[in-house]
Amino acid sequence: MTRQLLPVADGRRVRAVLGSLLGQAKGRTAAAFGMLVIATAIGLLTAPLLGRIVDLVAARQPATSLVTPVVALVVVAVAGAAATALGLSLVARLGETILAELRERFVARALGLPLDQLEKAGSGDLTTRVTNDVSVVADAVRQALPELGRSVLTVVLTLGALAVLDWRFLLAALVAVPVQLHTVRWYLPLAKPLYARQREAVGTQQQQLLDTIGGARTVRAFRLSDSHLDRVRERSDGAVGLALQGVRLVTRFYTRLNLAEFIGLSAVLAMGFVLVGANLATVGVATAAALYFHSLFGPITTALALVDDAQAATASLSRLIGVADLPPAAEPVTPSRPVDASVKTAGAGFSYVDGHPVLRDVDIAVAPGERVALVGASGAGKTTLAKLIAGIHRPTAGSITLGGVPLADLGSDGIRRTVALISQEVHVFAGPLAEDLRLARPAASDDELRAALTKVGALSWVDGLPDGLGTVVGEGGHQLTVTHAQQLALARLVLADPPIAILDEATADAGSAGSRVLEASAAAALAGRTALVVAHRLTQAAASDRIVVLDAGAVVETGTHEELVAGGGQYAKLWTAWSGQRN
Repeated sequence: MTRQLLPVADGRRVRAVLGSLLGQAKGRTAAAFGMLVIATAIGLLTAPLLGRIVDLVAARQPATSLVTPVVALVVVAVAGAAATALGLSLVARLGETILAELRERFVARALGLPLDQLEKAGSGDLTTRVTNDVSVVADAVRQALPELGRSVLTVVLTLGALAVLDWRFLLAALVAVPVQLHTVRWYLPLAKPLYARQREAVGTQQQQLLDTIGGARTVRAFRLSDSHLDRVRERSDGAVGLALQGVRLVTRFYTRLNLAEFIGLSAVLAMGFVLVGANLATVGVATAAALYFHSLFGPITTALALVDDAQAATASLSRLIGVADLPPAAEPVTPSRPVDASVKTAGAGFSYVDGHPVLRDVDIAVAPGERVALVGASGAGKTTLAKLIAGIHRPTAGSITLGGVPLADLGSDGIRRTVALISQEVHVFAGPLAEDLRLARPAASDDELRAALTKVGALSWVDGLPDGLGTVVGEGGHQLTVTHAQQLALARLVLADPPIAILDEATADAGSAGSRVLEASAAAALAGRTALVVAHRLTQAAASDRIVVLDAGAVVETGTHEELVAGGGQYAKLWTAWSGQRN
C-alpha cells in the first residue's frame, strides 16, 4: 500500500497561525517584549561606563574619581541580570502558552482523524509528529525563542548606541552586514527543504521499524527477514545521510559568520584609530565602540545560528499545523440509529491500490446475537473485512450496514457506539489500571470495573497487583503479560458494551495456555453480542455459530463447523491440518 503522508502546512499558513496565537495573548506579548527592551537597554550602559573609566585613567585622574563609574557598573550588572531573567521568563511563559494551545489543537484533531487516513499515512508519520516534532518545537520555545528575542534586541539597540557614540563607528560596523546577509541568504534556501526532508525521512524510518518489529512473526514465517532488514537499512541510511548533510551545511554556515565578525571588528578598530588620531574621539569613546561591536559577536552569532534551530522548528511546526488544519470528517446532519445488532455486507469490495482488489463481492448477513468466525489463509482478506465492518475503511464497492443502517449514515460517533474492534495489538496506557479501563466508560464506578474484570476472568490477578486497581501500568509502571493485556482489552469491551464486537486474532500472541484463558475470556465478553471473530485458532471457529471462509478476497464457503467438515471443502482441509498439528 502506497503511503499517503499527512499534510504539511506552508510558510504562509504557519505565520498566520503564529500571528493568531500571539494576538490572543497581546498583554503577555507586550509585557515580555517591553521587559526585554528594558533589560537590553540597561546592559548597553556597560560599554560607555568602561569607556569613561579608560578616559579617566588616560587623563591621570585620582583613583577616587573611579568610584562613581565602578559603582554604576555594579548597579548596571545587578539590574541588567534581574531584568534579563524576568524578560526571558516572560518570553518563555508566552512561548509555553502558545505551544500548549497549538498542542491541544493538534491532539484534538489527531484523535479525530479517520482511521483509514491514519492507516494510509502509517503510524510512524503521526508518531514522529507527536514525539519528535513536538519536542523540537518545545525546545525552540523554551530555549531558542527567548534567546533569539534577546539577541535581536541587543543587535538593534547596540547599533543605535554605536550611532550615538559616532555615526562613523556605525558605518564601520555595518561593513560586516553584507557578508552576514549573504550567509543567511545562502543558508535559508538550502536549510528549509533539507530539514523538511530530514523530518520526513525520520518518519519513514520509524514506520519501517514499526512494520518490521510489529510484524516480526509474519516476517519470520515468510522468510522475509533479509528484505525487511534491507529496507530498515535503506531508510536508516537515508535519515543518517540527510543528518550528515545538515552537519556539513551548519559547519559552512558558522565559518562564514566567523569571517564576517573578523571583517567587522577590524573595520571598527581601524575607524577608532583614525578618529582618535584626528582628535575626533577620545580613547574611551573608541574603546566603548570596540566593546559595543565586540558585544555584538555573541548576539549576532546567536541570532544567525538560531536560524538553524528556527528552520528545524519551522519544519516541525508546519507538520503539526498541517494536521491541526485538517478539516473534520463529514458527518450526517442527523445520524441514524441502528434498529438491531445485525451486520450485512452486500457486494462489498475494497482496494488499497486501484485495480488490485483485496476483497471482491463479499455478501455476509449476520443475525443479531450470532457469532460468526472468519477463516482463511494469510492474505485472504479477513482483517480487511473486519476493518470495513468496524468503519476503519470504507468499501470501494458495495455496501455495509449495521443494524440496517449504512455506515455513512451512522457517523463516526454512531459507529463507535455500535461496533468495537479488538486486535492482537493491545496498547496499555501509562497510568493507574482503573483509568485505563475507564477509557471505555469514563463514569464507571470501581464496582463496575471489578464486575467487568470478573466477567473476563481477570479480577484475581488484578487484586494480586501491588495496589489493585490503582496500580500504575504501562510504560514506567507494572508491565502486563500479553494475556493480561488482552483481558484488559476485553474488560474495556464489556464496559463499552457495544451491540457488535469484532475480534481480530485477539489471542494470536498468547501461548497455548494463554490462548485457552483468552478464549474463555472472549466468549464471556462476547456473550449477548453479535460477534465476528477473525479466527487464529480453528477451535474458535468450531465454537462459533457459523463460519465464513475467505480465499483471495472472496467468500468461498459458509456454514456451521459440522457442515463444512462434512462438505470436504477448503475448511475441511484446514481442520484436518489443524487437528493433525494438535495431535
